Amino acid sequence: MTSPVPGAPARRSAVLLVGMSAGEAVRRDELLRTAASHGASIAFLQQSDPSLSAELTRLADAGTETVVVIGVRLAASGPAHSWLRRIAAYWWRERAGHRPELLVATRLADSPDAVAAVAAVTKAVTGNEPGLTSAAWEDVPGHRHQVLVCRGPRCAAKGAEEALRALVQKLTEHGLGDDDVLVTQTGCQFPCNQAPVVSVQPDDVWYGNVDPAAADRIVAEHLAGGRPVESHRLPRHRKEPADHHG
Repeated sequence: MTSPVPGAPARRSAVLLVGMSAGEAVRRDELLRTAASHGASIAFLQQSDPSLSAELTRLADAGTETVVVIGVRLAASGPAHSWLRRIAAYWWRERAGHRPELLVATRLADSPDAVAAVAAVTKAVTGNEPGLTSAAWEDVPGHRHQVLVCRGPRCAAKGAEEALRALVQKLTEHGLGDDDVLVTQTGCQFPCNQAPVVSVQPDDVWYGNVDPAAADRIVAEHLAGGRPVESHRLPRHRKEPADHHG
């Protein structure tokens, strides 16, 4: 095992690698191997455990004095770096009792090999960082469609990341932003044998075997043109609610 990454103080310190997106959640083993090579632990910003807050609490309860927090984004997309500081700062402000010094790397590591270099430049959490709310988040979004991209184990293994990248790129080309089409990564949606799986709501249209070419067609023909792509559409058998009237 190598020594901790640069920037981690030697005494009662810890290094924490934080997966930023669903992509790191499904590549947990890779994140664990990277953490082990740096004497670090792992946490996730979303969609997996332990959460960043839970792991910071564990380290604080163990008496850790300094934690170097490094965001890792191995997938095509994910939350901006600012969310790492926001969540860390919120935990720091709300923490009762011992609070370790939090040093957050100033940029994300986009590969295991980049972790050491990224950890060399950090900035301390002061408690003055922006909070976790905004007036813009008060209301339900007004988008026309929500595209749910499965990032479960089978979909991840069969190219969901490439499909997601193609979807986002094609939406941009068509000038469709979050106010028009909200793209959301999810856990397993089923049916796994049709991976990668993408569903479009509220149209209740499900697609299977979505490669980048299919993703382009879904955007151009369905989300922009209003016509589902029949060649990749999956049968949908809705279960009707039980009749409880006797």
